[in-house]
Amino acid sequence: MTRQAFDQKREQLLFRDTAGRALRIVYNLMGDPRNVAHAKKVVQEKHHKHKGSARDGAPVSQSGKKAQLAKKEQTVPEEHSLPRTDEVAKTAQQPDVAKLEKSLAVLSKLKELEFHSRGNIEKLAELSLTIEEELKQKAFAEAIGAVYSAQDAFQSKILALIEAYEAECARLNPTG
Repeated sequence: MTRQAFDQKREQLLFRDTAGRALRIVYNLMGDPRNVAHAKKVVQEKHHKHKGSARDGAPVSQSGKKAQLAKKEQTVPEEHSLPRTDEVAKTAQQPDVAKLEKSLAVLSKLKELEFHSRGNIEKLAELSLTIEEELKQKAFAEAIGAVYSAQDAFQSKILALIEAYEAECARLNPTG
């Protein structure tokens, strides 16, 4: 890839701020911190919302002490009125819910690994071009190419693992 082609590709990939100017290089490597923070917040909210609704069977709308008191009030009368067979079925279902929650946490971490892997591939591509085109260090070009290949192989394998693990989480989910 020539330097001119690299510059054109880079221009296409550059993120822009609200004024249309290219973001600083640190944002190209790491992403805009506002977007990263927002994405993290959304994932956490989804995780916590799913975690609460899986336990109670109802959407989570309250937080804090009021929610805890309401939850205690709901569970105390139900415990005394349930027959023994329902209690056995409920305890058998609780490990499945716990297993689902833990599996979803693992899935989230796998997706985080994949996100960082994508970033590593982008950084390695930039470094490779710098080493080959600007610095003309051919001896290191092969070495960084090997690292790039290994990271690309990791990316492929982590994507396949995520796909399989999502299927497993869907299987464990009683509502889906």
